[in-house]
Amino acid sequence: MEKLKNIDEFREIASKEAAIFMFSADWCPDCRVIEPVLPRIEADFPSFSFYYVDRDEFIDLCGELEIFGIPSFLAYVNGQEVERFVSKNRKNQEEIEAFLTKAESHI
Repeated sequence: MEKLKNIDEFREIASKEAAIFMFSADWCPDCRVIEPVLPRIEADFPSFSFYYVDRDEFIDLCGELEIFGIPSFLAYVNGQEVERFVSKNRKNQEEIEAFLTKAESHI
């Protein structure tokens, strides 16, 4: 998963790619729980590019996008947000895959 470098990069990627943005932080225990399954999830959904967004580095972007809990996921296709999996609750592999399957229907 590629790490987002700046807000301009976010806007460019969101406008041009089928992309998944995972909002997370190094200190987040719920984020660490799903970390081992992320490479497999990425491999199972090759139609998306995956990006890691550090919540602490992009706090203003999180506020703008109403990301108030982590880990959270946003899906963009053709410049539009098509799905979101945003909550303060712990996520599991099945829930993430269901979100991605739903997002994939917009491609």
